[in-house]
Amino acid sequence: MMRFVKYFPTPPLQPYIKHFIVSENDCALEYRVFPTAGLVMGFQYQGALSLVQDCGLSNLDAAGISGISDTYKTFRNSARIGTLLVFFSETGFAHFAASPAHELFDQSIALQDIFEKNHIIQVQEELSLAGTDIQRIQIMEHFLLSQRKDIQPDLLVQEAVSLINRCQGSLRIKELNKKLSISPSALEKRFRKVVGTTPKKFASIVRFNTVLENLSQAESLTELCYEHSFFDQAHFIKDFKQYAGVSPERFKKSF
Repeated sequence: MMRFVKYFPTPPLQPYIKHFIVSENDCALEYRVFPTAGLVMGFQYQGALSLVQDCGLSNLDAAGISGISDTYKTFRNSARIGTLLVFFSETGFAHFAASPAHELFDQSIALQDIFEKNHIIQVQEELSLAGTDIQRIQIMEHFLLSQRKDIQPDLLVQEAVSLINRCQGSLRIKELNKKLSISPSALEKRFRKVVGTTPKKFASIVRFNTVLENLSQAESLTELCYEHSFFDQAHFIKDFKQYAGVSPERFKKSF
């Protein structure tokens, strides 16, 4: 049996957390995860998870966090796995940890490297004893609220994220800098610290995810290519393969 359920956070966490996912699977499985526009935190309350690499399997800590990545990753879970995932908003992570978000780019690390080890151990124990999804979500929300820092949001970075999302990732960075009246280097420094990557890379990931959403409905890949402002079909295919590992045509057929 496989279960995959989405839950939304309580109002005090809504500016920082997009949603929670509770995922359970009775069978061992290897699967591919595509880049997202925010950091993702995970707790395995039962079973184990590994990262599949060229050199073999790398066992992941039961409580970990993954930064933004510019390519897909392949994972393998054990049988009878149970996972609670926390999907941060684009600027949400900065309100919980002192570490700049860009230090986690393309990394999957143990949560005890970010938060107090004793707090993480306590959450793991509570999650393993919880009997329902609601109990698990409540445990996680209590932990997040206890870790939330009283800091002022970077309103300029928030506006940059909003503009990029509004254009579905097709906004040129030169135009973004002009709209915000800031130099490229100054925006990039602030953006990387809060979001976890550069505005250009972030926009590319947003555009990729928009393409994924529209792929099944598109009449042709050529239409999709120009609709999302790719220079030509060759650039479209190259970008898509970097993020998904296969061409858009093959992805559409097999996924």
